[in-house]
Amino acid sequence: MSELRPFTVDVPRSDLDDLRRRLDAVRPPDQPAGAGWEYGVTRRYLDELVGLWRGDFDWSAVQERLNAWPQVTTTIGGQPVHAIHARSPHPDATPLLLLHGWPSTLADFLGILPAVTERFHVVVPSLPGFGFSGPTRETGWDLDRHADTLLDLMTRAGYERFVVQGGDWGALIGPHVARRAPQRVALVHVNALLTPVDWTSGDPTAGLSAQDAAQVFALGALWRERQGYAAIQSTRPQTLAHALADSPVGLLAWDLEWFVDYDPAATVQTPIDPMAILTDVTITWLTGTAGSSARTYKEAGEAFGGALPSSGVPTAVACFPGDHTIRGIAERAHHVVRWTTHDRGGHFASLQAPDLLVSDLVEACEEVSLRLE
Repeated sequence: MSELRPFTVDVPRSDLDDLRRRLDAVRPPDQPAGAGWEYGVTRRYLDELVGLWRGDFDWSAVQERLNAWPQVTTTIGGQPVHAIHARSPHPDATPLLLLHGWPSTLADFLGILPAVTERFHVVVPSLPGFGFSGPTRETGWDLDRHADTLLDLMTRAGYERFVVQGGDWGALIGPHVARRAPQRVALVHVNALLTPVDWTSGDPTAGLSAQDAAQVFALGALWRERQGYAAIQSTRPQTLAHALADSPVGLLAWDLEWFVDYDPAATVQTPIDPMAILTDVTITWLTGTAGSSARTYKEAGEAFGGALPSSGVPTAVACFPGDHTIRGIAERAHHVVRWTTHDRGGHFASLQAPDLLVSDLVEACEEVSLRLE
């Protein structure tokens, strides 16, 4: 078994100089008069973020924030796996596996780690293929392999039984960790939970409340408008990878498809700090993981099938503006014991409502009378 080894983020100056050269040489596309966010990311908004990237964004400060937390790396099944491993000052604290999504990185959790480590011993991996755990070098990264890799990581960190929290892909992979080893997971806590609808086996609204059934069709219309990025990543990710690996501005624009609502001025979600967006995009660029993170959609695509069974592990669901999580669908695949709806925040809750995310997690643990002995 490979041991956990200390890890420090140390990006070569030559990589930063290359990024700067590419940002200075950007060649923006035309934008037809009258075209707004309904056509995709607008030129005006992207130009503003590129200006911040060139000017105010400070990678050395990001690197310092990352290195303020103890980090480890190991090799599991031939794949390098990186994580922050921060122990609570309280020896009897509950172990927590904290999982990010796409196009995020583990940097999304830096702001909540001080509060979280008051209650938990925390393992925050870069998911395989993302950031400092990437890129992946072979195919086959389905849900089983992701979950088994994370279970192995928790074993190496010294934790037999633990809580899982995740959003976006973390909310898909986290519950699968529980499916693979229900005896090891005391509680699953998710936000930004996808509730896929299976249209191939009869009426997907059968047994749902009228409200949930209406939401199924409303969500279908919304998804048809916004699913372009996912359609490409789940079918032809390698074609896309050639462009994203060559252009940092192209990578930023692509990631903005999910980081920003189509109409930022009218959104009900809390806007994300542009510096947090640039942090995730810069980590993805510097680690060369745009392609491998995108491949997750193709390789772990069974997550979208809507037919995965419940693990039986108690599951708490936190819903923030923009999540569109349907309870009746969620209960088909999860043992839901707690359901909370928040009126502020957004899909990236650790960035948009960090206080609510932490309090919801802590309260969920208290409600299920969590005992890990």
